[in-house]
Amino acid sequence: MPCLLVVLMLAFPRVAIALLYLLTSFFERAHLGILLVVLGFVFLPLTTIVYAWMVTSGYPIEGVYLVALIVTVLLDLGAIGGGGYSRRRN
Repeated sequence: MPCLLVVLMLAFPRVAIALLYLLTSFFERAHLGILLVVLGFVFLPLTTIVYAWMVTSGYPIEGVYLVALIVTVLLDLGAIGGGGYSRRRN
């Protein structure tokens, strides 16, 4: 069951952010204000979720966790910029 939740979160990160914000105190425990959550919702949804998870769990932002954060930033930027590149090619 947890694997299904992770797959759904990766498929629909904005829905996950909205549900986490409305139904839990996940982002409040991570000390993210409403402005950062909204900016994360619009620009980097996976990165916002991963960063909040790391801060809430108490993991340091170094080593493997820093690599995970960088990978999610790259995934978010690829998801944003990939559509524009393919539209320009056609």
